[in-house]
Amino acid sequence: MTKRRFLLACALACTAATPALAQGEVFPSKPINFVVPFPPGGPTDAMARTLAAALTEEIGQSVVVENKAGAGGNIGADGVARAKPDGYTIMFGTSGPLAINKSLYSKISYDPVTSFAPVIHVGYLPNILVVNANVKAGNLKELIALDKAKPQSLNYASSGNGASSHLAGVLFNKMAGTTLQHVPYKGTGPALNDLLAGQVQMSFTDILTAMPYIKAGRLKAIGVATEKRSQAMPEIASIAEQGLPGYDVSVFFGVVAPAGTPADRIAKLNSAFIQALQKEKVRASFAAQGLESAADHTPEGLTRFIKAETAKWKTVVDASGAKLD
Repeated sequence: MTKRRFLLACALACTAATPALAQGEVFPSKPINFVVPFPPGGPTDAMARTLAAALTEEIGQSVVVENKAGAGGNIGADGVARAKPDGYTIMFGTSGPLAINKSLYSKISYDPVTSFAPVIHVGYLPNILVVNANVKAGNLKELIALDKAKPQSLNYASSGNGASSHLAGVLFNKMAGTTLQHVPYKGTGPALNDLLAGQVQMSFTDILTAMPYIKAGRLKAIGVATEKRSQAMPEIASIAEQGLPGYDVSVFFGVVAPAGTPADRIAKLNSAFIQALQKEKVRASFAAQGLESAADHTPEGLTRFIKAETAKWKTVVDASGAKLD
């Protein structure tokens, strides 16, 4: 064999041995790992499993949910950022790992924008400002007046320092000029218990948690913490429409893949997710959980949204003084 033929044979052998991203490979040809950076059993996990089942039907391959919890979602996000960019590892992320944590944590090993390839902005879960039934305020104007009359006399419960329910109050104070005092708890449950008992006056919590207590008259809804009203409780005005335009502390949900994932695979995943979201069982499940659909399901739309949210929450985190290791 001549030297030229030998080199050509080696080149052909190397080409044949190139896995995963070889030309002509059908994608997907094996199960997809769908990482949830939070423990099983929570709302994020439930949404991911609903999506995974519907996506499996669309692509003809299993979509396997893997819970990789820790550090507010950072551990799972870091693992996905470091995964092979072949479309077989994706993450169901939220406001924490995809926006807030970059400013909140002193050490973070990934960037919400540059470390990921966006797949789809799924939607958002509205928060709502609620007060104990004995608080003498029934709308935003009355609540602000109550605070102005006696500064630092009103306090709000959160699920912990740095949580969205904490930062929601920081943003509220910044925009409304109020002096609400923060009281952190170890989780939503303990915070809600003290709110119902009147130990604290208010809380910025998710609408699904608050809804039964509002309907029972045990809590009063001051306003939905999104720019638009919630489909779950359309009778409740938003905080934005009551005088704080731009106020939005909803928790968003988006799917991302490792940076460098081929564009054609991102496009195929995006299309499959859009089809999954249109399934009646998915729509019914998400509506029951209070999830609102995103206006823009394109990968580019998710990138723009993450950039805007990251910038917004950096200002709020800096104002709060909260920092986590």
